[in-house]
Amino acid sequence: MGRLAEIAGDAATGDKSRTFVFQDEGHTLGNVLRSVISQYPDVQFCGYTVPHPSEAKMHFRIQMKRGRAVDALRQGLEDVEKLCDHTTKTFTRAWESYKQSTSVE
Repeated sequence: MGRLAEIAGDAATGDKSRTFVFQDEGHTLGNVLRSVISQYPDVQFCGYTVPHPSEAKMHFRIQMKRGRAVDALRQGLEDVEKLCDHTTKTFTRAWESYKQSTSVE
């Protein structure tokens, strides 16, 4: 099994509603991804659960007003990646600046 599986929605909701199962993920990714995706205007519901602590997986549910749930997930993952890149760059610049200001020659 891959790191991500998709559980099919029902016929009534089509592609608008999906549950995705992430292997080897938990609250760290789930909480930030939920926070980002739930802000999208076409998202009706977004949430996640970690069914049991002994299982290394997270269930992530997206329900859309318009559009496909998989597209919201893809956009959310890309936005989280950009957020992490920005945080890393900002921290690295601040750390380098701090080291230069406190170095003794």
